Amino acid sequence: MLINGKWKKNLTNNVYNTYNPSNQNNLGDIQNSSKQDILEAIEVAYFAFKDWSQRSPYDRSKLLYKAWENMLKKQESLATIMTLEQGKTLKSAKAEVKYASDFLLWYAEEAKRINGKFITSEKNGQRFITQKIPVGVVGAITPWNYPVSMITRKLAPALAAGCTVVLKPSEYTPLCAIETFKILQETGFPDGVINLITPYKPQDTGNIFTSDPRVAKVTFTGSTNVGRLLASKSGKNLKRISLELGGHAPFIIFPDADPVHAAKGLSALKFLNSGQACISPNRIFVHQGIKEFFEKTLLERVKKIKVGNGLDETIKMGPLINEEAIIKIDSQVKDALNKGAELIFGGKVLNSNSLTQGYFYSPTIISNIKPNMKIYREETFGPIAPIIYYNDPEEAINMANDTEYGLAAYIYTKDISLAMKTMEKLNFAIIGINDVNPTSSAVPFGGIANSGIGREGGQEGIEEYLETKSIGINI
Repeated sequence: MLINGKWKKNLTNNVYNTYNPSNQNNLGDIQNSSKQDILEAIEVAYFAFKDWSQRSPYDRSKLLYKAWENMLKKQESLATIMTLEQGKTLKSAKAEVKYASDFLLWYAEEAKRINGKFITSEKNGQRFITQKIPVGVVGAITPWNYPVSMITRKLAPALAAGCTVVLKPSEYTPLCAIETFKILQETGFPDGVINLITPYKPQDTGNIFTSDPRVAKVTFTGSTNVGRLLASKSGKNLKRISLELGGHAPFIIFPDADPVHAAKGLSALKFLNSGQACISPNRIFVHQGIKEFFEKTLLERVKKIKVGNGLDETIKMGPLINEEAIIKIDSQVKDALNKGAELIFGGKVLNSNSLTQGYFYSPTIISNIKPNMKIYREETFGPIAPIIYYNDPEEAINMANDTEYGLAAYIYTKDISLAMKTMEKLNFAIIGINDVNPTSSAVPFGGIANSGIGREGGQEGIEEYLETKSIGINI
């Protein structure tokens, strides 16, 4: 654990193990932070806030620039640890480290742009000024699927704003967080400004973050159910909160679209990180008139996806994170097939030869999906491509909106008018038009409805960590 600038162990030597999902090899012992450890981290962050919040934004910016440089220098080693602990391919891990560093760079720049306003008054002798001030101590909870970039997406704007942070990573990927914090610590952040706790059970952290009056804001990325719980508990104490939660992204392919182009885009995104992404396409709406061309291209590409240990450069898709993930997606596939869906490819656990010890599932295509199937309603978080056929474009839009989630959606069409009209009708916060990567450190990221509250990234991201102070002046 990193608390008050020092790496420390649990006083009771209570540890847990972290494992490689490709082979279940033990990667090391992790300190199981106690309630006392969590409270100590909050206390030092609370005391460090006074000095850190008063520092010049230019000073905070310089440290973030240095952190950006340090992370890029450690890209190879950090990516290797990520592949070992999370399972994604080394190529994907390197791309994530680059993405993670982008947030450090972006908010190094945004730190210098925290400005208030000069506001005129209806009274001649009065003037108004607004000032942006940091909210205080931030309690951050990050997920395992993007174990480095989700850390910097929260830390960078918080630090740029002048907040101090106590961060709890997923219990499945603590090594990634430890190595990330080593990079940040080497940068020279003052003691107590960044603190890392690594409890195995997340409940204590959530309860303390949402109840301790010294924590001004809670930020969480994870499941909708946990997000609801944190929001409820935070609400009782009128605590600031931002949530990036689940998704059930529709991928609409209109009849005028190039089916080959659409299939290539879908396969590139759907099986990235073994489908373990909140913006991964979960419902693929294909017009009846182009389904044969689309499915043919998609099948050709999926058949070429080699599954295995991500350290092997020939591998295109790694394991899922654990056995529970395998059970969930296999249950969705079997439920769909039992209710009339058609299996085009895959649909099985992979456990032969070198895959025996890992959590591997075949990239899968199933078609003829109906609303009574679990996969139509539930977020999948796995390498399953469920295809839904439609005839009327308006019907596809209505089905796309038929969900409690509102994170990401995708549209493929050559008709710009149709694209714009569809974009306006879709109830989702992030939309890609002939684009399967509509994200960037410079762009706000977040959901509506049950996909979350608030935004990360872009100019909006730093606002989540700022309060507005208004001053009236009589002259």
